[in-house]
Amino acid sequence: MRNHSIVSEFILLMLSADPQTQILLFMLFLVIYVLTLMGNLVMLLVIRTDSHLHMPMYFFLRQLSFLDLCHSSVTVPKMLENLLSESKTIFVESCLAQAFFVFATGGTEACLLAVMAYDRYVAISSPLLYGQVMSNQLCVGMVWGSWGLAFVDALINILLAVNLDYCEDQTLPHFSCELSSLFPLSCSDTSTNFTLLLCSSVLHFFGTFVMIVFSYVRIVSTILSISSTSGRSKAFSTCSSHLTTVILFYGSGFLSYLLPTSGSRLEMVFLKYSVVTPMLNPLVYSLQNKEVKTAMRRILRRYVNSFT
Repeated sequence: MRNHSIVSEFILLMLSADPQTQILLFMLFLVIYVLTLMGNLVMLLVIRTDSHLHMPMYFFLRQLSFLDLCHSSVTVPKMLENLLSESKTIFVESCLAQAFFVFATGGTEACLLAVMAYDRYVAISSPLLYGQVMSNQLCVGMVWGSWGLAFVDALINILLAVNLDYCEDQTLPHFSCELSSLFPLSCSDTSTNFTLLLCSSVLHFFGTFVMIVFSYVRIVSTILSISSTSGRSKAFSTCSSHLTTVILFYGSGFLSYLLPTSGSRLEMVFLKYSVVTPMLNPLVYSLQNKEVKTAMRRILRRYVNSFT
């Protein structure tokens, strides 16, 4: 028989029990988090300030930067706190709240990446009608739809998880709280929870992934129909940043949840999209996107000229 005593806290599995290693890891992830904040805040500032970037593509990119800020801030600060703390604990209520926001922001980002793939398809297949098709009303509606769908789905899953009873084993095998890691610790019947979580995962992650693949199949078909080599190269360059972001997001997610875990806990963290991917996305768009690089130069030049 399993112990049904009331559990008020969970113990988060940290990367190392060695205090010196924990300090080094704290410094490493603090640098990653600061770079994530700076990179995404710069993207938000550049897109908002430069009028040349007031287009649907960059409207979605601004939402992506905001999402990366939120997604990273849900898990990394608590991880940094626990790296310097002896207890390594989190209250059950705080854990459920963290799991809710991890689910909601991750689901929103998956939907947003699918929306951005459709945006790239319209831009390449119907460039003359791009502004008419991707109207401001449609863009705002798709963004609100992404947020709304993810938050409602996360709320339904969390409301079911709130009613679960947790057993004596309090150790979570992750540095953050996620629904899939909470269910094995429950003494209650979690079959309904697992089924709902599976359906949600199929909807938000596999469903949006299929939509992205379908959009890129159409994009590739359109690009191959372009006669000139320069035209094909230019068309593909408009998708390269988004395609890289999709690979980072879904690649880290699939590796984290579908592949067997190895003995290295450090691998578990680096595969998590909530830690590394939000830091890389601004770098990807600033290095691969000519318009963003040009806008950054304009803003930097304007800033320098204001002091001369």
